[in-house]
Amino acid sequence: MKRIALLGSTGSIGVNVLEVVRQFPERYSIVSLAAGRNLSRLKDQVIEFAPERISVIDEQHAQQLREILPREYNDRITFGCQGNQEVASISDADFTVSAIVGAAGLLPTLAAIRAGKQIGLANKETLVMAGKLVMGEATKAGVPLLPIDSEHSAIFQSLEAGRREDVAKIILTASGGPFRGRSKDELKTVTREQALNHPNWDMGQKISIDSATLMNKGLEVIEARWLFDMAVENIDVVVHPQSVVHSLVEYQDGSVMAQLGIPDMRIPIAYALSYPERLPLKLQPLSLSLCSNLEFHEPDYDCFPALKLAFDAIHAGGVAPAVLNAANEVAVAAFLAEKISFLEISRAVAETMERVQDGSEDSLDDILAADGAARREAEKHIKSLP
Repeated sequence: MKRIALLGSTGSIGVNVLEVVRQFPERYSIVSLAAGRNLSRLKDQVIEFAPERISVIDEQHAQQLREILPREYNDRITFGCQGNQEVASISDADFTVSAIVGAAGLLPTLAAIRAGKQIGLANKETLVMAGKLVMGEATKAGVPLLPIDSEHSAIFQSLEAGRREDVAKIILTASGGPFRGRSKDELKTVTREQALNHPNWDMGQKISIDSATLMNKGLEVIEARWLFDMAVENIDVVVHPQSVVHSLVEYQDGSVMAQLGIPDMRIPIAYALSYPERLPLKLQPLSLSLCSNLEFHEPDYDCFPALKLAFDAIHAGGVAPAVLNAANEVAVAAFLAEKISFLEISRAVAETMERVQDGSEDSLDDILAADGAARREAEKHIKSLP
């Protein structure tokens, strides 16, 4: 029985993790849950899985949760960053799924690594912000990081076809989001609702906007650099609108290995939970006869500058990726609140990256300080807009 601590239980990844657990109750149990503000969904999860520890975003939500749960759970409820770290590193767990969205996932993931837990990583921001530091901690603790993002899971699986020293290139696929093929003039007027309408995947709001700007793919490039110890010069991105080929690995002899499947997050989740086994998921199989129209295109860096900003950040090194991530989180929140336009998201990130640069990638304190400074600078820039 694998005992799971789940960070981000009410989000799209967390909900799918629990779907897999339900399908295989003889293999998996839930020992702790961390969520944000969705108390109604969290209440149902707590009643169903009876976790030993539960965390929410803040003290106010913790009190509200106590009021809607049976009294027996009162002493199990905690909150905030400290609460998330308790959930992540709880002694009864042997596997921690890190699926909190954004920078909030960094410290809980580090806590789980230091506690010796295996990690199922769906929080790409952990490696974006502090890839060198986190991978060093994982190596020191002897803890494997098993990818849950569909692209990184595809790379992980394709890497099993050969030796790491024979890998020439990693190729990440991007759907292109809802605005693939649009001109810059057309992007000036896109709405919040249009940006949230992803053509292939059912995702949370933040990730949906990141997919629309292609920032999500940029963050995945940075994650792949650290997760697979691959020089950024050997990481490519191609736009693949059908989302059938989830990513590829090219070997030095010219062979290209790819992982294909329907766009369903339960597949990479189940593989991370069961590795090196594969679970008999009750999903519709991929029909190759319907895959005759697979397309691959170069990204449009001019219309979608967020992807180039991510490459710039990883080339710059230091705290630049943490600054990129923080500024993007602030800008996406402003767009979702309809305070800025779609194109202003990338402009706010670029402006912030120019203004916040100091710090070492080897220092957690520097990374967290850069994260805070970038958020303040991005908010200042957004407030200055007409």
